[in-house]
Amino acid sequence: MHKLVIGIDLSTTTCKAIAWDARGMLVAQARVPLALSRPAANAYEQDAEDWWRAAQQALQALLPQIQGGAIAAVAVVNQRETVAVTDAQDRLLRPAILWLDERRKDEVATLCRKVGHERLHAITGKPHDWAPAIYSLAWMADAEPQLFRQIRHVYEPHAWLVRKLTGQFVTSWASADPLGAFDIHQHRWAQDVLQALPIALDGDCFPAASAPGTVLGSVSASAEALTGLPAGTPVVAGGGDGQAAGLGIGVVSAGTAYLNLGTAIVSGVYAATPSVDQAFRTLCAIDRQGYVLETSLRSGTLLINSLLRQFFEIDVVAQPESLVRLEAEASRVAPGSAGLILLPYWNGVMNPYWDQDARGCLLGLSPDHGRAEIYRAVLEGIALEQALATQHMVQATGEPVNTFVAIGGGAASRLWCQIIADITDRPLIRATTLEASSLGAGIAAAVGAGWYEDFASAAQVMTQDGETFLPNPALRDFHRELLAIYSELYPRLRDLYPRLARLNRR
Repeated sequence: MHKLVIGIDLSTTTCKAIAWDARGMLVAQARVPLALSRPAANAYEQDAEDWWRAAQQALQALLPQIQGGAIAAVAVVNQRETVAVTDAQDRLLRPAILWLDERRKDEVATLCRKVGHERLHAITGKPHDWAPAIYSLAWMADAEPQLFRQIRHVYEPHAWLVRKLTGQFVTSWASADPLGAFDIHQHRWAQDVLQALPIALDGDCFPAASAPGTVLGSVSASAEALTGLPAGTPVVAGGGDGQAAGLGIGVVSAGTAYLNLGTAIVSGVYAATPSVDQAFRTLCAIDRQGYVLETSLRSGTLLINSLLRQFFEIDVVAQPESLVRLEAEASRVAPGSAGLILLPYWNGVMNPYWDQDARGCLLGLSPDHGRAEIYRAVLEGIALEQALATQHMVQATGEPVNTFVAIGGGAASRLWCQIIADITDRPLIRATTLEASSLGAGIAAAVGAGWYEDFASAAQVMTQDGETFLPNPALRDFHRELLAIYSELYPRLRDLYPRLARLNRR
């Protein structure tokens, strides 16, 4: 009987269930969209029950496609920095607060002062920034204190799906970690961080955290009735979708970085030890042993799509042919975008500055610039930011980054892949799989099922390389000078950002 594993990938907008074989080949897939709600400006929520309904529907659609296939195990990977809470009867108290939600920004300084900036960073690996979901809990404690006092269970999406599948209140290290209240050295919840909340939560409110690749439980009879998964099927610990994507393209050793050209631009390198620095955030890897040092820019394809829509009335979803024409136009523009340079801080900046007041800037505009030059400047600006982030990481760790492996929707652009290779002066390999996060879950399931001795062995067999873009050596000196100019932009603007923010808060 053909044996398969299933990777469940619960992202922000979609739940996917994908069956993989032992070679990492996609056998069948199903996906169900997820809706977002925006109850206020800069607020993003989801009903956690929708996560479970979407997982049920995806599995129900997948399983008829693989009749006759034996399911060895299932693993979950999930959107990170998202949190849901329930009461003593495990009833949801409110919609889940998503990683996009900015209401928690004002909680960062208070919690950091209570724990200590350096101590909080050292324990959790997360610098001074609003991304971790611990700040959503702090916001709840301040804004909804009566509700907060009823909290008895705190879930991230991985723990929620595992609870529904198995009945167990457990999760993976690599999913607990992005909440920002997890000791990445001891692999346990950081009690002093939880005690610093405005209304303290007990550690028992959080799921027990186990190593990725560990069997957390088995599919219950009730879950079988709802999903079609056979009762008794092992459910294996996966992790956050970012770390899973790196695993799904084979980043399991130093020297190679994954580069997710998605809504945000996220890059990560593997490290054997938990280095901590302002140049990156540190997360538990999905191989049970190592860590991922991750850089992130919140303005990725989200910035590109909104800029094209607002400035040029191009909807890339409804008018994909318009983007094809624009790519062709921009490819005819010389490197440097005819003197334009873009600082892509539309949603603030994370590493290495961690400044939520920072904003975007387009420098050098003249009457000679049209949409092709502006579009290329956006692609180059994001590539310049990645080059700078990689430079800071290499300087902080002493470890080289020799190659990027690109995933995400932006990797479909040959122009952008070549620009990144040229500006970073590193080869860029475009991953063959479009479902790297789910494949990462599949690899975790394969290890949990005993197919492979360890994650490195599994990744070696189950991942493949794709097309390679080599940097143009003739452009090396030009791009070094361009990067030198780019690296001066934020330091020169830094003092203006808080003044502009205060002016607009009046």
